[in-house]
Amino acid sequence: MPVYLDIASVLEQEVRASFQPGDYLPAESQLAQRFAVNRHTLRRAVDELVTIGMVQRHQGKGSMVVRQPSQYHIHSSTYFTKNFIEQGAQPRCEVLSSRVMSAPLTVATHLNIEEGQRIIHIRTLRKTADMPRTIIDHYLSNVDWWPILKNFKSGSLHQFIKRGLAVELERKETNVGARAPTNEECRLLQIPASTPILKIKTKNVIKGTSIIAEFSSSNCRADATEIVMEH
Repeated sequence: MPVYLDIASVLEQEVRASFQPGDYLPAESQLAQRFAVNRHTLRRAVDELVTIGMVQRHQGKGSMVVRQPSQYHIHSSTYFTKNFIEQGAQPRCEVLSSRVMSAPLTVATHLNIEEGQRIIHIRTLRKTADMPRTIIDHYLSNVDWWPILKNFKSGSLHQFIKRGLAVELERKETNVGARAPTNEECRLLQIPASTPILKIKTKNVIKGTSIIAEFSSSNCRADATEIVMEH
Protein backbone atom coordinates (compact mmCIF):
# COMPACT_ATOMS: atom_id res chain seq x y z
CA MET A 1 0.00 0.00 0.00
CA PRO A 2 1.37 3.47 -0.84
CA VAL A 3 2.69 5.42 2.14
CA TYR A 4 0.18 8.25 1.69
CA LEU A 5 -2.73 5.79 2.06
CA ASP A 6 -1.27 4.48 5.31
CA ILE A 7 -1.05 8.06 6.59
CA ALA A 8 -4.58 8.81 5.43
CA SER A 9 -5.85 5.76 7.33
CA VAL A 10 -4.13 6.91 10.54
CA LEU A 11 -5.45 10.45 10.16
CA GLU A 12 -8.98 9.22 9.48
CA GLN A 13 -8.99 7.15 12.68
CA GLU A 14 -7.62 10.08 14.70
CA VAL A 15 -10.19 12.52 13.28
CA ARG A 16 -13.07 10.16 14.11
CA ALA A 17 -11.76 9.61 17.64
CA SER A 18 -10.50 13.03 18.69
CA PHE A 19 -11.70 15.87 16.44
CA GLN A 20 -14.95 17.84 16.37
CA PRO A 21 -16.54 19.61 13.40
CA GLY A 22 -14.79 22.97 13.01
CA ASP A 23 -11.43 21.74 14.36
CA TYR A 24 -8.39 22.11 12.11
CA LEU A 25 -5.80 19.44 11.45
CA PRO A 26 -2.22 20.31 12.45
CA ALA A 27 -0.32 22.19 9.76
CA GLU A 28 0.87 20.05 6.87
CA SER A 29 4.49 20.87 7.74
CA GLN A 30 3.95 19.46 11.25
CA LEU A 31 2.24 16.34 9.92
CA ALA A 32 4.95 15.80 7.32
CA GLN A 33 7.58 15.99 10.06
CA ARG A 34 5.58 13.64 12.29
CA PHE A 35 5.24 10.96 9.59
CA ALA A 36 8.75 11.56 8.22
CA VAL A 37 7.55 12.21 4.67
CA ASN A 38 7.77 15.15 2.27
CA ARG A 39 4.97 17.72 1.94
CA HIS A 40 3.80 16.25 -1.37
CA THR A 41 3.18 12.81 0.19
CA LEU A 42 1.45 14.35 3.18
CA ARG A 43 -0.76 16.47 0.92
CA ARG A 44 -1.84 13.36 -1.00
CA ALA A 45 -2.83 11.77 2.32
CA VAL A 46 -4.95 14.76 3.27
CA ASP A 47 -6.44 14.73 -0.23
CA GLU A 48 -7.91 11.31 0.64
CA LEU A 49 -9.76 12.84 3.61
CA VAL A 50 -10.99 15.67 1.41
CA THR A 51 -12.27 13.17 -1.16
CA ILE A 52 -14.38 11.26 1.41
CA GLY A 53 -15.80 14.50 2.78
CA MET A 54 -14.07 14.34 6.16
CA VAL A 55 -12.17 17.62 5.86
CA GLN A 56 -12.31 20.76 3.76
CA ARG A 57 -9.34 22.90 2.77
CA HIS A 58 -9.65 26.58 3.65
CA GLN A 59 -7.17 28.86 1.91
CA GLY A 60 -4.78 30.39 4.40
CA LYS A 61 -6.25 28.47 7.35
CA GLY A 62 -5.64 24.78 6.72
CA SER A 63 -7.77 21.65 6.65
CA MET A 64 -10.98 21.84 8.69
CA VAL A 65 -12.90 18.81 9.95
CA VAL A 66 -16.53 18.87 8.82
CA ARG A 67 -19.58 17.24 10.37
CA GLN A 68 -19.81 13.56 9.49
CA PRO A 69 -23.16 12.07 8.53
CA SER A 70 -24.73 9.57 10.91
CA GLN A 71 -25.30 6.12 9.51
CA TYR A 72 -28.89 5.04 9.01
CA HIS A 73 -29.04 1.25 8.79
CA ILE A 74 -31.87 -0.22 6.76
CA HIS A 75 -33.11 -3.71 7.54
CA SER A 76 -36.44 -5.31 8.48
CA SER A 77 -36.50 -4.00 12.06
CA THR A 78 -35.10 -0.52 11.36
CA TYR A 79 -36.59 2.52 13.01
CA PHE A 80 -35.16 5.98 13.66
CA THR A 81 -34.99 5.90 17.47
CA LYS A 82 -33.32 2.50 17.69
CA ASN A 83 -30.81 3.41 14.98
CA PHE A 84 -29.49 6.45 16.81
CA ILE A 85 -29.60 4.95 20.30
CA GLU A 86 -27.34 2.15 19.01
CA GLN A 87 -24.90 4.83 17.79
CA GLY A 88 -24.81 6.42 21.24
CA ALA A 89 -26.97 9.41 20.31
CA GLN A 90 -30.00 10.70 22.21
CA PRO A 91 -32.79 10.97 19.61
CA ARG A 92 -35.79 13.16 20.26
CA CYS A 93 -39.18 13.19 18.59
CA GLU A 94 -41.52 16.17 18.26
CA VAL A 95 -45.05 15.51 16.98
CA LEU A 96 -45.90 18.30 14.55
CA SER A 97 -49.43 17.12 13.80
CA SER A 98 -51.71 14.09 14.10
CA ARG A 99 -55.14 13.56 12.59
CA VAL A 100 -57.56 11.25 10.84
CA MET A 101 -57.82 12.03 7.13
CA SER A 102 -59.01 10.66 3.80
CA ALA A 103 -56.27 8.81 1.97
CA PRO A 104 -55.10 10.54 -1.24
CA LEU A 105 -54.50 8.28 -4.20
CA THR A 106 -50.70 8.07 -3.84
CA VAL A 107 -50.86 7.09 -0.16
CA ALA A 108 -53.80 4.71 -0.73
CA THR A 109 -51.79 2.94 -3.42
CA HIS A 110 -48.85 2.41 -1.06
CA LEU A 111 -51.17 1.13 1.68
CA ASN A 112 -53.08 -1.08 -0.75
CA ILE A 113 -56.44 0.48 0.20
CA GLU A 114 -59.15 2.46 -1.58
CA GLU A 115 -58.64 6.15 -2.29
CA GLY A 116 -60.59 8.22 0.25
CA GLN A 117 -60.52 5.55 2.96
CA ARG A 118 -60.04 7.01 6.45
CA ILE A 119 -56.46 6.69 7.71
CA ILE A 120 -54.25 8.10 10.46
CA HIS A 121 -51.58 10.68 9.60
CA ILE A 122 -48.85 11.59 12.10
CA ARG A 123 -46.06 14.01 11.19
CA THR A 124 -42.95 14.03 13.37
CA LEU A 125 -39.67 15.94 13.51
CA ARG A 126 -36.72 13.84 14.66
CA LYS A 127 -33.62 15.37 16.25
CA THR A 128 -30.34 14.34 17.84
CA ALA A 129 -28.46 16.69 20.17
CA ASP A 130 -31.00 19.38 19.20
CA MET A 131 -30.01 19.12 15.53
CA PRO A 132 -33.10 18.49 13.38
CA ARG A 133 -32.49 15.56 11.06
CA THR A 134 -35.68 14.14 9.63
CA ILE A 135 -39.33 14.99 9.00
CA ILE A 136 -41.44 11.84 8.85
CA ASP A 137 -45.00 11.51 7.61
CA HIS A 138 -46.54 8.31 8.99
CA TYR A 139 -49.71 7.02 7.31
CA LEU A 140 -51.46 4.15 9.11
CA SER A 141 -54.28 2.23 7.49
CA ASN A 142 -56.18 1.05 10.58
CA VAL A 143 -58.26 3.98 11.83
CA ASP A 144 -59.35 1.87 14.83
CA TRP A 145 -55.89 2.59 16.25
CA TRP A 146 -56.68 6.32 16.54
CA PRO A 147 -57.95 6.31 20.19
CA ILE A 148 -54.47 5.05 21.17
CA LEU A 149 -52.29 6.83 18.60
CA LYS A 150 -53.78 10.26 19.24
CA ASN A 151 -51.90 10.12 22.55
CA PHE A 152 -48.50 9.62 20.93
CA LYS A 153 -46.29 12.57 21.88
CA SER A 154 -42.64 11.46 21.84
CA GLY A 155 -40.21 8.58 21.48
CA SER A 156 -40.49 5.76 18.96
CA LEU A 157 -43.85 5.43 17.22
CA HIS A 158 -43.28 1.73 16.55
CA GLN A 159 -42.51 1.07 20.21
CA PHE A 160 -45.61 3.06 21.18
CA ILE A 161 -47.70 0.89 18.84
CA LYS A 162 -46.14 -2.26 20.27
CA ARG A 163 -46.88 -1.22 23.86
CA GLY A 164 -50.32 0.27 23.31
CA LEU A 165 -51.72 -2.02 20.65
CA ALA A 166 -49.67 -5.20 21.06
CA VAL A 167 -48.78 -4.97 17.35
CA GLU A 168 -45.23 -5.22 16.04
CA LEU A 169 -44.33 -3.69 12.68
CA GLU A 170 -41.45 -4.63 10.41
CA ARG A 171 -40.04 -3.06 7.29
CA LYS A 172 -41.14 -4.70 4.05
CA GLU A 173 -39.97 -2.28 1.35
CA THR A 174 -37.77 0.82 1.16
CA ASN A 175 -37.21 3.31 -1.66
CA VAL A 176 -34.55 6.04 -1.46
CA GLY A 177 -34.33 9.13 -3.65
CA ALA A 178 -33.14 12.73 -3.51
CA ARG A 179 -34.61 16.15 -4.24
CA ALA A 180 -34.38 19.84 -3.33
CA PRO A 181 -35.99 20.87 -0.01
CA THR A 182 -39.19 22.86 0.24
CA ASN A 183 -39.28 26.16 2.13
CA GLU A 184 -40.98 24.43 5.07
CA GLU A 185 -38.31 21.73 5.17
CA CYS A 186 -35.57 24.37 5.14
CA ARG A 187 -37.24 26.00 8.15
CA LEU A 188 -37.84 22.81 10.13
CA LEU A 189 -34.49 21.17 9.34
CA GLN A 190 -32.54 24.45 9.60
CA ILE A 191 -30.80 24.02 6.26
CA PRO A 192 -30.18 26.28 3.25
CA ALA A 193 -32.02 25.58 0.01
CA SER A 194 -28.76 24.24 -1.43
CA THR A 195 -28.74 21.22 0.92
CA PRO A 196 -30.47 18.25 -0.73
CA ILE A 197 -33.07 16.06 0.94
CA LEU A 198 -32.93 12.27 1.06
CA LYS A 199 -36.48 10.97 0.62
CA ILE A 200 -37.00 7.52 2.12
CA LYS A 201 -40.34 5.82 1.44
CA THR A 202 -41.11 2.76 3.54
CA LYS A 203 -43.85 0.16 3.71
CA ASN A 204 -44.21 -1.58 7.08
CA VAL A 205 -46.27 -4.72 7.61
CA ILE A 206 -47.64 -6.34 10.75
CA LYS A 207 -44.93 -8.81 11.71
CA GLY A 208 -45.61 -12.31 10.47
CA THR A 209 -48.22 -11.15 7.95
CA SER A 210 -48.39 -9.42 4.58
CA ILE A 211 -50.77 -6.72 5.88
CA ILE A 212 -49.40 -3.24 5.11
CA ALA A 213 -50.11 -1.28 8.30
CA GLU A 214 -47.99 1.81 7.65
CA PHE A 215 -46.53 3.80 4.80
CA SER A 216 -44.00 6.42 5.86
CA SER A 217 -42.22 9.15 3.94
CA SER A 218 -39.04 10.43 5.61
CA ASN A 219 -37.35 13.64 4.45
CA CYS A 220 -33.78 13.62 5.78
CA ARG A 221 -30.92 16.09 5.68
CA ALA A 222 -28.54 14.60 3.13
CA ASP A 223 -25.57 16.30 4.83
CA ALA A 224 -26.33 14.48 8.08
CA THR A 225 -27.41 11.05 6.84
CA GLU A 226 -25.57 8.11 5.30
CA ILE A 227 -27.75 5.19 4.23
CA VAL A 228 -26.37 1.71 5.02
CA MET A 229 -28.18 -1.21 3.37
CA GLU A 230 -27.85 -4.43 5.37
CA HIS A 231 -28.22 -7.75 3.54
